[in-house]
Amino acid sequence: MSATITSVDAPPPAPAAGRPMLGRLVRPGAAALAGVMLYLSFPPRPLWWLALPAFGLLGWTLYGRRLRPALGLGYLTGVGFLLPLLVWTGEEVGALPWVALAAVEALFVAFACMGVAAVSRLPVWPVWGAAVWIVGEAVRARMPFGGFPWGKIAFGQAEGFFLPLAALGGTSLLGFAVVVCGFGLYETVRRVLAYRRAGELPRGPMAAALLSVLVPVTAGFAALPLVDDSAEDGTATVAAVQGNVPRLGLDFNSQRRAVLDNHVRRTEELAADVKAGKVAQPDFVLWPENSSDLDPYRNADARLRIEEAVKAIGVPTVVGAVLTPDTGKLRNTLIEWDPERGPVDTYDKRHVQPFGEYIPMRSVVRLFSADVDRVRRDFGPGDKVGVFDLAGTKVGLVTCFEAAFDDAARDTVTHGAQLISVPSNNATFGRSEMTYQQLAMSQVRAVEHGRSVVVPVTSGVSAVIMPDGKIVQKTGMFTPDALVAEVPLRSSLTPATRLGTWPEIVLILVAAGGVGWAVARVVRTRRQATAQGGEGTAAGVTGDGAAVGESIGAGTAESTGAGTAEATSEVPVEGARGPADAG
Repeated sequence: MSATITSVDAPPPAPAAGRPMLGRLVRPGAAALAGVMLYLSFPPRPLWWLALPAFGLLGWTLYGRRLRPALGLGYLTGVGFLLPLLVWTGEEVGALPWVALAAVEALFVAFACMGVAAVSRLPVWPVWGAAVWIVGEAVRARMPFGGFPWGKIAFGQAEGFFLPLAALGGTSLLGFAVVVCGFGLYETVRRVLAYRRAGELPRGPMAAALLSVLVPVTAGFAALPLVDDSAEDGTATVAAVQGNVPRLGLDFNSQRRAVLDNHVRRTEELAADVKAGKVAQPDFVLWPENSSDLDPYRNADARLRIEEAVKAIGVPTVVGAVLTPDTGKLRNTLIEWDPERGPVDTYDKRHVQPFGEYIPMRSVVRLFSADVDRVRRDFGPGDKVGVFDLAGTKVGLVTCFEAAFDDAARDTVTHGAQLISVPSNNATFGRSEMTYQQLAMSQVRAVEHGRSVVVPVTSGVSAVIMPDGKIVQKTGMFTPDALVAEVPLRSSLTPATRLGTWPEIVLILVAAGGVGWAVARVVRTRRQATAQGGEGTAAGVTGDGAAVGESIGAGTAESTGAGTAEATSEVPVEGARGPADAG
C-alpha cells in the first residue's frame, strides 16, 4: 500500500525524464570528437600521439553497440575525421565537392566501425577490432574509381614511435599497431573501472588488455634495427628544383610558359651557383610534376628552353610534362632529359586522380559543379613502372597522388630503385595542409622501403628525406628554390618490401575470423533461445528475441547515457537487451 501511495504522491522529478535524451547525445558527440582527434593527429601538427586516445574514445563509443547504431556512430567519426582533413579539396572549387568527397569516404569508416562493434564482445577484441579497421582502409584504397587512400592512419605517424613498423609490415601493420594500442587503452581502463566497482579482476582478460597496449609499443621499438640509412651503394648528390608558379589556384597553368620559365630560370641559377663553388655539382636534377605543361615533343619553344636549362646544369634532369597526343587521352609524364641526347626515357603516371585528372560520370557530375569542365580532356594512366637510370643511379618515380598507394613506391624498389623521387604539383591547393599531409606519406615510404626520398614540388614544400624518415632539407611554400643534398643509395629490401600485400591479407583474414566468430556466437545463442521456447529466459532476453539477431556481440552494455553503468558480470550474457539498446 505504501508503495502505491508513494508512486501517486511522489512522482519522479520532471528533470529525470530529460536525462535519457541528453544522455543519448553523449555517445554521438564522443564519436564525432574521436574523428576530430584523428584529424588533429595528422600533419602539419606534431600530435601523432592523439590517435591513441582517439581510438580509445572510439572504442568506448562502439563497445557493445548494436550494428545499426554503430553504423551511425561510425559515420559521425568518419565525418569528424575526413571533413577537416580533406578541406583542401575545396580550395578552388568550393564546398560541394569537398563535402561530397568527405561524405562518401566517411561511409567506409562507418562500415568499419560497424564491424568493430560486431567483434567488441569477443575475447581480445582490440585485435579483432583493429583488423576490421584495416579492412576498411584497404577497401577505401581500392574503390571507387581506383580508391582514395588519403587519411590512412599510418600517414599520421611519420613522427611517431610506431613508424619503424612500416619497415616490417608496411602501412597496414603500422596502422594496425596504432589502432590496437588505442582500443587496448580503452579496454584496460574499462577493466580497471569494473574492478573498482565489483572488486573482481579476471587475470586473463586484464592481461590481454595490457598486452594489446604493450605489444604494439614494444614492437615499434623492437623494429628500430630495420630502419637503416647507411649508404650501401655509395651516395649521390641530387638537386630538387622548385620553380614556383605565377599564381595560386586552378588557373596557375593558364600561364604554362611562365611555370616552365620559372623552372628553367631556377635551374640556370643553380648552374651559376655550382660554377661559383657555392653548392656541390649534382649528379642529376629533379623537376616537379607539371613543371612544363607545354608538350616539349610538340612545342619547339618549350623544348628549346628545357634543353638550355639541362645543358647549363650539365647533368641528366627529370622534367614533369603534359603530353598531348593528337588522339586519345593526355599523359602526365616524367621525361628523362640528357644534356647531350635530349629526352631518352619517359614514365606516365599510373594512378591518375579521379575528378582532378579525369572526370568519371562527367554528365552527372556537371549537374553539381560547373568546374568539372575545367578538365576539358581526361588524362589516361600509364602501364609501366617508372625507374630511370640517372648517371648510374636507379631512381624510382612516384608522381604526386601516387605516394598514397602502397604499390606505387614498392614497385619501383622491386624494379631496382636505389632512391625514390616524388615529383608533385600542389599549386592547385594553395597554402592548405595538403602538401604537409603528402610530405608525411613520403616520410613513411622512406622508412617502409629503406630508401632516400626526394620530393620536388612546383610551389612547395619540396624536401629531401633520409631512409630513416628524417627530413634534412625543405623549402618554403610559393617561393623559387633549389635543394642540393648528398643522399645514401641503398639496394637491400626491407621485410615490408619483400612481403608486399601479405600483411594486409593476413589482417583481412584476422578480421574475417573475428566477424565469423561473432556471427557464430549469435547463431548459437538464438538456437539456445529457440530450444527453450523462444522466450530467451536463459539468456536474459525479455520477450524480444529479435534483438539477438540484430545485435551481433551486443550484451549487457554500458548505458547509452553517460556510459558509466557497466554490466555487473565480466562475462556478458549474449543477446541480452539493456538500456543501451533502447530505440
